[in-house]
Amino acid sequence: MSPAPGSSATTFDVAIIGGGLVGASLACALAPLGLKLCLLEAVTPRASAQPSYDDRTLALSASSCRILQGLDLWAKLQPHATAIREIQVSEMNQPGSVLLDPAELGLESFGYVVEAREFGRAVSEKLDELRHFVAGLNLICPAQVKSLKTAADGVQITYLAGDAEKSLHARLVVGADGAESLVRAAMQVEVQRHDYGQTAIICNVTPEQQHLGRAFENFTPTGPFALLPHRDGHCGLVWSVASEQAEALMNLADADFMQQAETRFGNKLGAWQKIGKRSSYPLKLVRAKTDCRPRTLILGNAAHAIHPIAAQGFNLGLRDVAVLAEVLAEAIHRLADDFDPGAESLLRAYSTWRVDDQAETIAYTDGLARLYANPTALAGAARRLGLIAYRLLPSLRRRLAIKAMGFRGRIPRLALGERLGGA
Repeated sequence: MSPAPGSSATTFDVAIIGGGLVGASLACALAPLGLKLCLLEAVTPRASAQPSYDDRTLALSASSCRILQGLDLWAKLQPHATAIREIQVSEMNQPGSVLLDPAELGLESFGYVVEAREFGRAVSEKLDELRHFVAGLNLICPAQVKSLKTAADGVQITYLAGDAEKSLHARLVVGADGAESLVRAAMQVEVQRHDYGQTAIICNVTPEQQHLGRAFENFTPTGPFALLPHRDGHCGLVWSVASEQAEALMNLADADFMQQAETRFGNKLGAWQKIGKRSSYPLKLVRAKTDCRPRTLILGNAAHAIHPIAAQGFNLGLRDVAVLAEVLAEAIHRLADDFDPGAESLLRAYSTWRVDDQAETIAYTDGLARLYANPTALAGAARRLGLIAYRLLPSLRRRLAIKAMGFRGRIPRLALGERLGGA
């Protein structure tokens, strides 16, 4: 990526630092609003070192799919996506399971599964298309941000492009640069950290039987063992293990690893026939104490990197994107020439809107992870009673499914299937 042809401006309305899953989606959301935008990313999207666009499996909730429709990304993703038509939830070494059926909500699916690599391809294509008819969209990559200096009217960003040091000025800086965010550090924001002592091993597998759109999540003391439906009969495996065991599992021959994973999963889909490349990620909670400072905002993993249990992380980040885009779009319409994207009132409006959804989602995922890691008899009894209640009470299942699909609190227009429109 490079700046749009003919663009020499160094002052922008909004500069987005981080062009991964959330940052690139935000650029797509803001591009139609008539703003002068700049997206800075250190690693090119198609590079093997790009951490956001790897083989990880993304479970997109129903609200996320609507957001992506509003960003004109869903048409590019849908041919590569697989519908989640059923979710089976269970606990390791305990009888019974909870079956979540979208028909209880009058839906055909809970959402879709797509590889992060396919998402990266789609969003990169969309940004390339937008550059041809949105004059204010500038993409700078690779760009290594070195420092941020905040003033009353904006933020000066110093970055390296190749061997050259350059700078630009933005009235609002949005940090979407991951759990170890440079923007968050520059904001001097304190974080809450918790190491779960778990590592997720991720790969694609091919079982003997068709998955038929079924997703399986088995809660274990070291995190979830989840199998998600993929296209062409494949499944995405997320196996959370104790961190001290991860290296040994990663070093196993494919056949030995597949045998251990199949033994853990059981014969729900027959014998496993093939396994793809494995990767691993340590599981930690990183939560910022605040998401805004003067002229600066963080979202996605920069504000809240959470446990992957129940697959909520990226969906939460997409809702951040939808809300920020709506706050800015409404301000453009309401304030016209007086619009200032970095105004304290707008940042406060975004933060206030997002606080409940973020807090509830973090409490849910963190609580589940800690509950299933708790070895006490009392915690075990609570887990069993919870599963029994969800199994027997349709109202509880519906409530769980609605919240898991991202419909909680004040819902942004994009998540309702409405477009924001441009200036």
